[in-house]
Amino acid sequence: MTSMRKKSYGLRVMDSLNYIQQCAKSSETPSPSSALDASPIDVELTLINSTSTGNDNEGGRLPDIIVETKIYGNESDVQIQETYFSIAIQVFIPFLIAGFGMVFAGLVLDRIQHWPVFEEITELVILIPALLGLKGNLEMTLASRLSTQANLGHMDTPKQQWSMIVGNLTLIQCQAIVVGFLGSLVAVVMGGIKSNDVELDHAYLLCASSLVTVSLASFVLGLITAGAIILSRFCHINPDNVATPIAASLGDITSLALLSWVSTALYESIGTQDWLAPFIIAGYTLAIPMWVWIAKHNVNTREVLYHGWTPVMGAMLISSMGGLILDFMVSRFEGIAVFQPVINGVGGNLVAVQASRISTALHKQAQLGILTSDTKADEDTVIFISPVTGFCGKGTHARTTRVLMAMVLPGHIIFIYTIVYMKGGDTTLSTLFVLVYLCAAVMQVATLLYVAYIMIHWMWKRKIDPDNSAIPYLTSMGDLLGISLLAIAFQFLYLVADHESQLGDQ
Repeated sequence: MTSMRKKSYGLRVMDSLNYIQQCAKSSETPSPSSALDASPIDVELTLINSTSTGNDNEGGRLPDIIVETKIYGNESDVQIQETYFSIAIQVFIPFLIAGFGMVFAGLVLDRIQHWPVFEEITELVILIPALLGLKGNLEMTLASRLSTQANLGHMDTPKQQWSMIVGNLTLIQCQAIVVGFLGSLVAVVMGGIKSNDVELDHAYLLCASSLVTVSLASFVLGLITAGAIILSRFCHINPDNVATPIAASLGDITSLALLSWVSTALYESIGTQDWLAPFIIAGYTLAIPMWVWIAKHNVNTREVLYHGWTPVMGAMLISSMGGLILDFMVSRFEGIAVFQPVINGVGGNLVAVQASRISTALHKQAQLGILTSDTKADEDTVIFISPVTGFCGKGTHARTTRVLMAMVLPGHIIFIYTIVYMKGGDTTLSTLFVLVYLCAAVMQVATLLYVAYIMIHWMWKRKIDPDNSAIPYLTSMGDLLGISLLAIAFQFLYLVADHESQLGDQ
């Protein structure tokens, strides 16, 4: 009797497998009624025996068998319903919102650079790009990771959403505390090399200010990012297009406001409450094991907890080099500070959108480590494309690149003239300055988008998840490239024209 049950059950399972395989094969035949049937779809079938205790045949009950299926399509299937217009609309509106957030961040930076704490402790200026870059790296990586999971259908139920959000919030708390502390140490070392002197009170202030800023900003912005992704899925909008700009929209100004407030409060406590900064550092240090334990026991963040440190730390070091350049240039060109968050933020936001979209497409297209191509080209050709193919090709990613590049000029024009308006005439812009500034911005974004395609495909081939690794490197490169090009632009204008008339505040 038991043998007959096994035979009947096995036949039903085989019938189910045959049905799935027939459905997969039928999709290989083009059908005019569906664009998605125009390309072959690979189906991976896995038989999973459910675990049970004791005798599997106890009571005559056969073990359950689960058939797990994964369907992979071509790159064109992933974004088949997205047109130039839909991509532009979904990206440009959050991009504008994020841009105005960066404009206000630039105005805040332009004002707080004259505060006593920033003039007395110049290492804070070195810390700013690293701190803003760290915030951007964590939040944009979170946005990319959650967007991919949402597009794969892993955030459709409240239980999935709760597990994913809690795990990722604890993970970025752990990363923010560790890397924020290391970033402050780098700023102390760089400031000490510059001035040949390190004051212990100032070092405590830098570390405590950095820890409080990154912890609070990461928590608040992480909640906003997760909410934006869930809302995007509810509204049938691709979260890859909107999550990363929204994550950055309040990030810079929130981080700068927190840094200025916390550092000023700690600066005023020097001499009266010297225990405050060390107490804050000790409290955050003792909290690290708790965040690690929570993230380690969450299946969604365990792997990132073990292997996600190198990109974030590498990005922090790259951004710190940009901070050293900023600290040097602020003393020469006062007006440069107000434009720094804008040029860095625009480049970082656009390349983060592209990186998130490419990563999602690769996750939908094949398993990690496998690259496919419609033209059957070898893998090196797929990874190392030419600039002409990257910007003028017919593929989905080339089309997105053109859409993102089209946003650079109008976006920056809107943002820099908003800065002029908000400063109430304190800064004037000549035609030459606008042209040089826009050239620097276009060079920055074009370089980042081209490098993003190569880097993400290279990581994918080597089984490195780009959702966890690509964005930190790309945004930190954007910070370093943006401040370097901006410094070159200001130096060029200083040499070829009367800087008083060109830059107003010079």
